Parts: sequence; structure tokens; C-alpha cells
Amino acid sequence: MTITLTDADTMSWNPEALDEILANDEGRPVLFTNARILTTDPLIGAMVGADILFVGSLIVGVGPGIVTAAGDDNAIVVDSTGMTIVPAVLDTVALAGGRGRRSEYVATLAPGNAADFLVVPDELADDVPGAVATLLTRPDQVRALVATGLPVLWAGTDVPGRATAPETGVPAAADLTGSPRVGVWIDRNDFLHQELTADGRYDETRGGRPHAYQGRYWVAGDRIDYLDDLGFWAYGEFRGDELHHAGYVMKLG
Repeated sequence: MTITLTDADTMSWNPEALDEILANDEGRPVLFTNARILTTDPLIGAMVGADILFVGSLIVGVGPGIVTAAGDDNAIVVDSTGMTIVPAVLDTVALAGGRGRRSEYVATLAPGNAADFLVVPDELADDVPGAVATLLTRPDQVRALVATGLPVLWAGTDVPGRATAPETGVPAAADLTGSPRVGVWIDRNDFLHQELTADGRYDETRGGRPHAYQGRYWVAGDRIDYLDDLGFWAYGEFRGDELHHAGYVMKLG
């Protein structure tokens, strides 16, 4: 069977709803209604004629009948008749049956998870891989791609002001003068001393052996990325006054 979808079919898809979502500064819920939803969640499964409701970046409801309360919460309603909604982040291990417990599943369309999903016509979504293939091979036919509650693609085109991928490549070192994270971090057993300097360099002493590892580092929020002079990458995480890295827990000395 040949599937024929016209540009007019795509471009006329819910333009008013998109305008409302982009102007949503009041935290109104957003409801995609009357869709076929393939949640990939083993408890919830797949549903037809169902709704997915999210507030901000999180899904708060999935299933039939949610639209009946849309007026109570002043929700923005997106009519998704004839559409299939699937996770935008594909858990290939789960699809292959390789997750032993439901709690191990990644990025399912279950309440409490991030509102990351893809909306494509039923004809182009026999299953989850088929729907994702539409995004990769026929993006003009995608009705919506939503990332943490924010539209990225809509009606086959980029959404104005959408997020864009960071520039590829190793960034220049930042000037971290005055940063509270600059200094010597020491683990609980006094084995690892990791010095973070204001010019974006690190220098590790391990078991009294100086310069065991040296390289560059970058801090983004509570995450620290390391690029060692030997060529490998590593990372750490700041948790309160502690730095967690490769099994070590350090504090400023």
C-alpha cells in the first residue's frame, strides 16, 4: 500500500495549539488527546483513543478520559486524532526484551517521566521503531517532537526559538577565578588529591605519587568533565560540599 500524505495535511496541524504552548507562561497543562499511545512501559502498554497530559517538563497522566478534565485545569488541548505518540528517546534494550524489571526501563511515557515524545501519523507508525524512523527519514511528516515539554518540531518544521545542539568540539578553558570549586579536593582516605586550578587544569596526586593524572576540566552546573592529557574522558559530580568522581568522595582541603 502506498501512503500519500500531502504538505497541507502536515502544515495545517494544530497551529493554534502551538501558539498557545509557545505563549504558555502560566504553567498551563498541555494535553495531547485521542491518540494511539505506545508507552513502551510494561505496566501501561499501548492504548488507542488515549491522552497524554504533561505539566512543565513532566508527564502527569496517560490514558483515556483525561480530556474530560481539561477544562477544569485550563489545559491546552492538542487534537491528535489519527496520530501515534511514542517515546522520543528509544530504549533499544527494553525493545529487545533486555530489561528484567520495570524500574530499569528508560524514557517510557509513564507519569513521572520526562515529556519527551514524538507524534506521527498512524500510517507511518506500525511500531515504535517505525515511528522513530519517520523522524529520521521523513521529518517533514512529523506532527510534533516534544523535548521535556517544549516543542522542537511542529507540523514538519523547526519551532521558532527551539533548543539547538551544542557546538561540537572541545571548548576553550574557562576562567574560573573566584569559583568556590577551585582548590585541592581530598578523598576520605587521603589517597587522592585532585587540584582544580582557575585556568581550567587539574592535577592529581594518588597515594603520594604526584602528577598521576593531569589535564583539562570544565564545570557545567554540578557536573565536571575531565579530558586527561593521555586522551581519555572522565566525569564527576558536585553534591553539596562533596566532589564524587570515579568512586572517590572528596572535600576541599
